[in-house]
Amino acid sequence: MRKILIVGAGQSGLQLALGLQSRGYEVTLMSNRTPDEIRSGRVMSTQCMFDTALQHERDLRLNFWEAQAPRIEGLGVSVTAPDSSRAVDWVGRLNGYAQSVDQRVKMAGWLETFALRGGQLVIHGAAVSDLDYFSRMYDLSLVSAGKGELVSMFARDAARSPYDAPQRALAVSYVHGIAPRPEHAGVEAVRCNLVPGVGEFFVMPALTTSGRADILFWEGIPGGPLDVFRGVRRPAQHLALTLELMERFTPWEHARATKAELTDSGGTLTGRYTPTVRDPVGRLPGGGLVLGVADVVVANDPITGQGSNTAAKCAASYLDSIVGHGDRPFDEAWMRAAFDRFWDVARHATKWTNAMLGPAPEHVLGLIGAGERLRRVADRFANGFDDPSDFENFFYDPEKTDAYLAEAASSTP
Repeated sequence: MRKILIVGAGQSGLQLALGLQSRGYEVTLMSNRTPDEIRSGRVMSTQCMFDTALQHERDLRLNFWEAQAPRIEGLGVSVTAPDSSRAVDWVGRLNGYAQSVDQRVKMAGWLETFALRGGQLVIHGAAVSDLDYFSRMYDLSLVSAGKGELVSMFARDAARSPYDAPQRALAVSYVHGIAPRPEHAGVEAVRCNLVPGVGEFFVMPALTTSGRADILFWEGIPGGPLDVFRGVRRPAQHLALTLELMERFTPWEHARATKAELTDSGGTLTGRYTPTVRDPVGRLPGGGLVLGVADVVVANDPITGQGSNTAAKCAASYLDSIVGHGDRPFDEAWMRAAFDRFWDVARHATKWTNAMLGPAPEHVLGLIGAGERLRRVADRFANGFDDPSDFENFFYDPEKTDAYLAEAASSTP
């Protein structure tokens, strides 16, 4: 029986651990927190997982909360005009529904499942020296902890990392009490509000530790009017500031948030980080090699909601690569081939995310505006969140955009 070590118990690490476990591998999983500590801690993300990523969970029968989580059937885009009205507003329908499950719920539950199924769970915050020692006992070691000392083992890939500083300041609130959008009252949808020159504001239905909730998420251009959460420590102050910015920049969203209250004292999160692609192979002091997983090696800004989706796709790709390799050694050549297979999918999310972080070109503004009058454009844009590779066909190149819009306008919506 092949022995696998996975350091880090997030979406990708846990999904991969449970997948390998189900195929008979002897898996050791290192987490720096117990399930109870995760469940009672602070929120960790703004995860909204689309159909392809959700199917990877279904394939492993890990979709424990699918019946309870809101079924997100649409994705809407609004653009704020200079007078704070909506210059653009539409909702595209998703081909398969999306869902958001608070990672405190999911990761705690998956950790307990891993242990109940006989997995070796080690509660320990690993350093490079720890990994150097432990890795010698395993056929393959993987690092899926995207922060801290271990990430320093993986060199930045400058050719694939156009940014060298954070492009957004992030502020998240999990709340109860958000009313439906009156113009789309019958549709559960993620709402993407674009505020040109300022940032973005998202509202997404979710399942949290206390049931149905909504996630309010500001992405502010650094140094701009949304970059005001640094130093805010009290959760109530964080929410009050969130609502104040909603009233100023997205008053249509603020109108349905007058009764908003935090789900719990751990329901806020702030931060910023630099989008980075890294070399997938880490070298240990003793000469051993480790393979980086998900946001250890492909860390995108959350602006396009690709983090958990890319993590799920990474776990599924690595699972196939590991199982398909049989009893052969997991050498550097195999590690790079496994990453290349994953990157063939992840590169599309990275390209799109990096594009969305910059000022929108004129043809992209036209494309977003067309979603209001052409249903098929709105639907296709919405489904790009599930399959970002489709943006190659109509998003980046002005000529392709113009041709697509002409074709869409001449067809029945």
